Amino acid sequence: MPAIDPDLIPADLFPTIEALCATGAKVAAVVARGALGPSLAAGVGENSDGDQQKALDVMADEMFEAALRTAGVRHYASEEQESVLSLDPEGAYALAIDPLDGSSNIDVNVTIGTIFSIFEAAETPEASFLRPASEQIAAGYIAFGQQCLLGITFGAGTMLFCLDPETGVFALADKAMAVPEAAKEYSINASNRRHWQVPVRVYVEECEAGETGGKGKNMNFRWVGSLVAETHRILTRGGTFLYPADARKGYEKGRLRMVYEVAPMAFLVEQAGGLATDGSERILDKSASELHERCPLVFGASEEVERVKALHG
Repeated sequence: MPAIDPDLIPADLFPTIEALCATGAKVAAVVARGALGPSLAAGVGENSDGDQQKALDVMADEMFEAALRTAGVRHYASEEQESVLSLDPEGAYALAIDPLDGSSNIDVNVTIGTIFSIFEAAETPEASFLRPASEQIAAGYIAFGQQCLLGITFGAGTMLFCLDPETGVFALADKAMAVPEAAKEYSINASNRRHWQVPVRVYVEECEAGETGGKGKNMNFRWVGSLVAETHRILTRGGTFLYPADARKGYEKGRLRMVYEVAPMAFLVEQAGGLATDGSERILDKSASELHERCPLVFGASEEVERVKALHG
């Protein structure tokens, strides 16, 4: 039995999406065993950017890579690997993946996930991935939480699927996700306030002022530390997410990676009626200049994201 209904997926992309879904279900089973299995949060090394790799980071990467070798993928770019792998010389697609987002939350039972982006393959890895984000033909996330969820877009809206534990199939739960226009929540790592640029600080202060300030309404603060969890919440009930550039060394362009995290989430959010920028420029109009390039990210309800843009001048 397929892991997802083929009638809901573009035919040419089905082998790739099927492989992602089948592997996502297997990763979900590993995550669900938690402390009953090997330590998933154990440090096992560093990736190419110097970030600590957890055991589950490496395990998920290996599982997705193996599954995608026979799924029409020519170029495989993983956040956990320094360079692009060639999986199938005849493959039609270039797939970028963050195999395990939010790994700091592995051992505390908070939602973690996988993020992926698909382009039509070009002759070289550079030409395949270092191109306008608007040229993505699919993007999505698999969330490992209370339910295992798949959020995905093929450029005609954003759909939500839920893994049925009885059948092992991702079943359609929402055929057209929509970011609510009225934002009541905002999400940012407030521990970095002292490093923020002025526009970001002003926006957060406006949110904190609530009904006594210019917004005229109270705003709730949220921060999970998992981009998949933050994105799913905003797609579901609205709000704004900010991971801005700041004054710290190494954070001059934020911390999220354009190819693996920023571009796919921007595609998903805009297909659900939201907006995604780097604070001032629309993400889908941008291109990465190198594989692991970082980029600030602000996304969510269009009115709120436009307000952040206006503050940046």
